[in-house]
Amino acid sequence: MIIALFGGTGRVGKAFLEQALNEGHNVRMLVRDPSKIENIDKNAEMIKGNARDIQNIEKTVSGCDAVVSCLGTDGDDTLTVAVPLIVEAMRNRINRVITIGTAGILQARSNPDLYRFQSNESKRTLTRAANEHLNAYLTLKESNLQWTIVCPTYLPDGELTKKFRFEEDYLPEDGKQISAEDTGYFTYQVLIEKSFIRKRVGLAY
Repeated sequence: MIIALFGGTGRVGKAFLEQALNEGHNVRMLVRDPSKIENIDKNAEMIKGNARDIQNIEKTVSGCDAVVSCLGTDGDDTLTVAVPLIVEAMRNRINRVITIGTAGILQARSNPDLYRFQSNESKRTLTRAANEHLNAYLTLKESNLQWTIVCPTYLPDGELTKKFRFEEDYLPEDGKQISAEDTGYFTYQVLIEKSFIRKRVGLAY
């Protein structure tokens, strides 16, 4: 499989990249700073550019079988800008896309009519990042793509355990954290197993 990867220099992106390369897939990455990827694998191709440029995105996804986006919010509106461009570049070419979201855009157990970031389940006082992820979700939801949004809770540094809980539309009960390594691993499994089509999935220990 040839996978287009956005956000491959972040913690979750690197974890996903390692899983995909270890399993023999080819990965084409759009990166702003290629020096952030050390000891590049022969099956990995880097394109220097940024995800706010449709030409960079089209070059990255061309000829690929699936798209994975581990883009974060980075204190700006990159996610809101990039996801519609990725959807546009995929049109009539590629159908499968998996993105990394946040547990804040899952439904609140206390009030399923609200997203978690809008409810008392969220401890965050600032909602800018959650709104960025919500914009990405709504863009994908309105598309005809086979999308999945992996929604991890708090992401501290950790290790790969392959032991975690997941649930459609909700964060697993009492879920507090999940490592970037396990999030990358789970994202790879979702891609290979073709699971959670057009779904959000909460992820936690």
